[in-house]
Amino acid sequence: MKNSVLTFFLLATAFISRAQLATISGNVADEVGPLPGAQVSVKGTARAVQSDFDGNFMIQAKKGEVLLVRYIGYKDAAISIKDVNVHLKIVLEEDAQALEEVVVVAMGVSVQRKALSSVVGYTAAEQLKNSKKAEVARLLQGKTAGVNIANMANGLTNQQRLLIQEAQKKEPTADIIYIVDGKPIAQANNSIIDKIHPHQIVKKHLYKPGRAKSTFGITGPKGCIVIETKQGNFKVENDESYASLNENKFEQTLLQPLSTFSIDVDRASYSNVRRMINNGEVIKTGAVKIEEMINYFEYEYDQPNGGHPFSVHTEVTTTPWNPTTKLVRIGLQGKAYTSEQLPPSNLTFLIDVSGSMGDANKLPLLKKAFKFLVRQLRAQDKVAIVVYAGAAGLVLEPTSGMQKEKIMEALDKLEAGGSTAGGEGIELAYSVALKNFAKNGNNRVILATDGDFNVGASSNLDMEQLIARKRGAGVFLSVLGFGMGNYKDSKLEILADKGNGNHAYIDNMQEAQKVFGKEFGGTLHTIAKDVKIQVEFNPALVGSYRLIGYENRMLETQDFKDDTKDAGELGSGHRVTALYEVIPAAIENAFTKDHIPLKYSDLKVKGEFSDELMTVKLRYKKPQKDESIEIVHAVPNKESQLSRDFSFASAVALFGMQIRKSSYTNGTDIAHVLQLAENGKGLDRYGYRSEFIRLVKTYQNSL
Repeated sequence: MKNSVLTFFLLATAFISRAQLATISGNVADEVGPLPGAQVSVKGTARAVQSDFDGNFMIQAKKGEVLLVRYIGYKDAAISIKDVNVHLKIVLEEDAQALEEVVVVAMGVSVQRKALSSVVGYTAAEQLKNSKKAEVARLLQGKTAGVNIANMANGLTNQQRLLIQEAQKKEPTADIIYIVDGKPIAQANNSIIDKIHPHQIVKKHLYKPGRAKSTFGITGPKGCIVIETKQGNFKVENDESYASLNENKFEQTLLQPLSTFSIDVDRASYSNVRRMINNGEVIKTGAVKIEEMINYFEYEYDQPNGGHPFSVHTEVTTTPWNPTTKLVRIGLQGKAYTSEQLPPSNLTFLIDVSGSMGDANKLPLLKKAFKFLVRQLRAQDKVAIVVYAGAAGLVLEPTSGMQKEKIMEALDKLEAGGSTAGGEGIELAYSVALKNFAKNGNNRVILATDGDFNVGASSNLDMEQLIARKRGAGVFLSVLGFGMGNYKDSKLEILADKGNGNHAYIDNMQEAQKVFGKEFGGTLHTIAKDVKIQVEFNPALVGSYRLIGYENRMLETQDFKDDTKDAGELGSGHRVTALYEVIPAAIENAFTKDHIPLKYSDLKVKGEFSDELMTVKLRYKKPQKDESIEIVHAVPNKESQLSRDFSFASAVALFGMQIRKSSYTNGTDIAHVLQLAENGKGLDRYGYRSEFIRLVKTYQNSL
């Protein structure tokens, strides 16, 4: 009986003791937000838990016990439990001294022993968590602004010391980094975060700088934001931008007999579309600029033999995709100069080394591309290199083209990291170019970037105004686009247009060789600026007409003779081609069914003009002059057989129209494009036309 009573007493005591334990809930945070993974333990016991993603925890404790809360880089907190029914809100204070002990390494997060002396050892789950942190760090390396991950080494490397110093800076040097579903989002793509619908987000947490550094290896005073979505596999969508294009429509000649536009020698659209097709991407309509696709290829136009720097060529034939209309080709051929004939060059390379340029098809490809140019420099040529990221800087003083190894060595040392202070870089580059201005020479800034300007003067209008102010000093601008995912075609085209220069997109080494090797003179040396074309159609023969492409190059009629209006530049050896589709006056068609009759117009044309289909007028300025010169070229109403060059140009135009879903393809398909391209292939010395045919077939197979 006594044993039974004793047993009952002991059980009751244990029950009462256990009953005194209660579930204590709380949240661990700092002044910014929750702290996930904080260690919460009951002093003097083995009871311990960790806070979850939102800093919440639950632990068994009783009144009078003390909770110890610890987190790396923060001061320990001791909270006495006075009421078991109260939800605890624990705010930790950062410990700057402890943060100094953190060393970020490629294998994860390593902490010196004295910083860990009061922290419970890592569990298997924590080790797994750290391995995930290391993977995030690996993904971030070279791709995200403000992120530097040091390799394993004995002791602290210089890079690690710089890491710690950067973490302690008070002034912001990089934008906040986002990590979505465990994947870092490059700083250049941060704008896509706004596109995540709030209902898709399960959790969103801000890591302060010290915690971002110790957890993910992210340095920079703005820290990072971690987002968890419902699907858990958020995909970074394409954040490229292109100007909107509205396809040119047929114009009634009686109402609008004049068509005016600026020439376009840019070829960026073709190589960019080629990249999209080869990568199996959806082609954005704004990326397809038909005139740039046509002008990517060479055509056999005669060299100029008079006093003008270019010759004019015209040709008329039946439209290959519509037998009821005519197709007119206007071609300009710039005079080609040998290397010895070209003036000295004062070149300033302006290179984007921001975090968004870390990918292999950006800065690494850029370095190789520029080496093609460097190899062709002469002793009289000079090169300076300006870079921009968080700030702009001069990394190579003007150096003679004879010192090729020195220039290439400076290129090799460039690394990506930081935000994109594009405006500041442009200001410095022009300053360097003007300081070393070569009178009667070729003064040019060559900008190479993915176009993602997001610090300083960044809007298209800001950039347009900045470049417009600079071009008056006689320094021209070439713009080279690299990479994908955040390529800003619209910004780069504006820069090139307003800077009296040209725009190319380099997607591979073949394109680099074409731009800087084969077309070196045209890329860098301008022979005519502000080149405009105005076509007057004969209403007696032309009912309606349509310019194919050049949508963002159209000018007002009065702009043709206005020398203050900017237009395109023509380089040494450059060719420009424009196509018009023309509907004869006597032909009825669906495109001009709303024809407006005019009561007072007299279509009785004088006899001497009855055989002229149209007149092409051109105006241009010499590179160092401000007054334009006019050329007039009459086009007879005479059709010719479709030549090889004309057939190939038609194929490229029709392909562009088809992938843009044009209203004017007359029901033709890809097979029609291939037939025209095969007929126009010719000798194809460099294989560019054969590549186009392969590209069209690739696109056809993807449909």
